[in-house]
Amino acid sequence: MIYQIRIKGHLGPQWQDWFDGLTMTLEENGETVLTGPVADQPALHGLLKKVRDLGMNLVALNRVDSDHGGASEAKDEEDKII
Repeated sequence: MIYQIRIKGHLGPQWQDWFDGLTMTLEENGETVLTGPVADQPALHGLLKKVRDLGMNLVALNRVDSDHGGASEAKDEEDKII
């Protein structure tokens, strides 16, 4: 599964490896978007723990439709993340 993790604030490039190679995009609005494949739910929770440990504010978490490159629509309550 591909996920986008959007956090408030800009992270420096030194954090790229700490986030398991996710692509880091710095947005003009001051947010950082981490995008990439996440193996499973425990790996996703590990990434979210890293965001928490940095003291960053989580803005959004989206599962991305890898076929279309955009955020997928939640199909049921289990798919709704934030």
